[in-house]
Amino acid sequence: MSGALALPFFQDALVAGLLAAVACGVIGSYVVVKEIASISGGLAHAAFGGVGLGYLLGFDPMLGAVGFGLASSAGIGLAYSQHRRGLETLISMVWAVGMALGVLFIAMAPGYAPDLTAYLFGNILLVSPTYLVLAGVLDVAILASATLLHRPLQAMAFDEEFAEVVGVPVRLLLLLLLALTALTVVLLIRVVGVILVIALLTIPAAAARPWARTLPRMMVLATLLGGASSVVGLWAAWWLSVGPGIDLPTGPLIVLVSALLYGVSWAARSLTAAGDA
Repeated sequence: MSGALALPFFQDALVAGLLAAVACGVIGSYVVVKEIASISGGLAHAAFGGVGLGYLLGFDPMLGAVGFGLASSAGIGLAYSQHRRGLETLISMVWAVGMALGVLFIAMAPGYAPDLTAYLFGNILLVSPTYLVLAGVLDVAILASATLLHRPLQAMAFDEEFAEVVGVPVRLLLLLLLALTALTVVLLIRVVGVILVIALLTIPAAAARPWARTLPRMMVLATLLGGASSVVGLWAAWWLSVGPGIDLPTGPLIVLVSALLYGVSWAARSLTAAGDA
């Protein structure tokens, strides 16, 4: 791997993966504890509509993804706070409509149809210095929110009804959480793509949960697992490329490594429980 570390693009990709792991570790823990993984999937696919709009109108597609993601998170959050029924139906509609709009906008864009592989499956090897700066800013915002609002966010995530009874502003906190989730989703589009975002957002946190008795510990462990997945996935893609000469997309490899770590975590926890019994 030392040879790969000498390459500037690999260095940027490694930093991007580690920055993404921080966002995934924190936000993914909230998503797993509150059991709103389907919302993160809906936001990811809704963001694709913004990608298509960017191509159609000629601005940065990632800016469109941010706009669509934030708008969708606000809509879903307000609908959930008011009704709390039919949420899965709403998420499915946002999921499908976002993808449909993205495809239509891209089809309407003048000139040749762009290659969507980087948005569907990610391309971490092409991240820019600007992306790294924005990812760092997002990580700081997420960590600051999780630190300053730790108790109310934890109460809202574990027991929303109790949080409301004790005076926690659940609706505002839910909107904040969904907004941060939407921004994390957009960040991960460059790493693993729209299709695989939900996996990287939830698998490290799910693998960490059985080994952590507190939410902060779960976040730390999820971040470490996400970082390990990014490093190993990047190294595997590079090794396959320079060794056997097999060019594989990095995003899916990162997700598969993450799934493997989840399997190891589950097996180890099962063996530990059997030994205790």
